[in-house]
Amino acid sequence: MTTRLSAFLRFLELWDGFLFTLVNMSYMTVDELERYGMERMDDEEIQQLLTTQDYGILALPTDGAPSMRPLSFWFDGDDNVYFLYVSGDSSKKEELSRRAEIARFLVYRIETTFNWRSVLITGRIEPVPESERPEIEEQADIPWKPDVFRRAMESEPTSLYRLKIDEQSGIKQLELPPELRTEESGSKPN
Repeated sequence: MTTRLSAFLRFLELWDGFLFTLVNMSYMTVDELERYGMERMDDEEIQQLLTTQDYGILALPTDGAPSMRPLSFWFDGDDNVYFLYVSGDSSKKEELSRRAEIARFLVYRIETTFNWRSVLITGRIEPVPESERPEIEEQADIPWKPDVFRRAMESEPTSLYRLKIDEQSGIKQLELPPELRTEESGSKPN
């Protein structure tokens, strides 16, 4: 593994679920935060979030800090996430995707400060071969796209990319706000 890739992966590990917690000037682990209400998500919950969300943050390695881009996506229900890029003449995102040995994608849903979920997936990103593209695009449903990209896709070339999920993890907090907690309910909703 290259030094650049190692540094990139270490940087992203710190973002596990995009939560930094400073206590006594140190980072707390998910295990340590469980006593405060954080929980790990199981595979079914991870699949559900990937199926119900439309966008996330793609992180690709660079020579310096990772390149992070918000993107709409489609999850195939198995082990692949797909992204449709507007290619253009000099797409930095496409260039970095082609060079990447590994990528990460963060998907999250935040309802309140007491009710949120976050999934981090890691895997190999690759362009989908043209021979596979029509079948995948027929199944893919990417309902949310910023209007500027929707309009650009009508006249500009596009590329379809697949992130093959090798690793996945999820964390969540599903609690009641303090003012709604009772002795009977504790912090958990009924």
